[in-house]
Amino acid sequence: MRTITLGTAILGAVTGMLGSFAVLRKQSLLGDAISHAALPGIAIAFLITGAKDSNTLLLGALVSGLIGTFWIRGIITKTHLKSDTALGLILSLFFGFGMLLLTFIQKQPNANQAGLDKYLFGQAATLVESDVWLMAIVTGLCLIVLLLFWKEFKILLFDKDYAQTIGFNTKTIDILITSFIVLAIVLGLQTVGVVLMSAMLLAPAAAARQWTNSLSTMVFLAAIFGAFSGVFGTAISASQNNLSTGPVIVLVASVFVLFSFVFSPSRGLLFRQIRFIKNRRDLEQHKTLAFMFQIAKTHDNISHPHTIKILNNFQGFTRGTLQKLVDKNLVTLEGNMWSLTQEGFETASNLYNQQITKHE
Repeated sequence: MRTITLGTAILGAVTGMLGSFAVLRKQSLLGDAISHAALPGIAIAFLITGAKDSNTLLLGALVSGLIGTFWIRGIITKTHLKSDTALGLILSLFFGFGMLLLTFIQKQPNANQAGLDKYLFGQAATLVESDVWLMAIVTGLCLIVLLLFWKEFKILLFDKDYAQTIGFNTKTIDILITSFIVLAIVLGLQTVGVVLMSAMLLAPAAAARQWTNSLSTMVFLAAIFGAFSGVFGTAISASQNNLSTGPVIVLVASVFVLFSFVFSPSRGLLFRQIRFIKNRRDLEQHKTLAFMFQIAKTHDNISHPHTIKILNNFQGFTRGTLQKLVDKNLVTLEGNMWSLTQEGFETASNLYNQQITKHE
């Protein structure tokens, strides 16, 4: 249990970090395409060796994933097709070929092929200590590369043309970050599987994006969300019988995404709605105050009382709006009569002048 929890936490952290770059580069389908492209490599590695050694199978998946990735780059650069079309083509082609090979393997008399299809949906229970060490080493290498080439990654991410102008080898940097994404995805196939691996890459990054505009903060938060998804998902699946770890981890990651979409202060739906309601109320108050100013300035005495009936046909006026103006000491209210205070007259005058200037 401890080995599996540690392995899924490390996997979530590294995929979260690297997924941030995929999300910001608008390559959300990249993880899906690479994970599906790795399937033929697993099958071919088994056909060559005849054994289900996880390191050998993952090596085959890595080679196949890299081939698929470079094919995607080739299609995008050599043809007029867009990236989403290239990703869809490679995903379908490689996954179809992989399923064909798996079907062929299942019909072989060799009993070792049983369970090879676990790579489709993952089986975290097969993780051993050596797998966790491999994940930790890859995560460490990933951190070192990110720190060494942080400036290059950042410039490439936000302004590729500028990076080329100042002499950066954008092709090499692009290949480097893409190769690490492939490596992280291949490491997760054993735990989460081909079908769900893209969610591990995208969900933590999508959740982190809602909380910040800083790349470094986003990468850190995505790693945290990914790690906690692995820990909580493993704990939940272990507490119940017949619950696969991979799908539960993805569901937990989805909960992080949903929570972030709703409750993040800057982009969350809840706070956005609160800001919208506040802005609408402020606008109603400003409109009402400006209308009052139009009435009040026709009198020598700005505190001359006016009946509320004058406001009844004015769009935006409500009793609540009037009460808020009273609370702000902009209007005085006595029975059914209102009048502007000196502060209210000056505030309304400023608003009125701003509207005049804007129209001019």
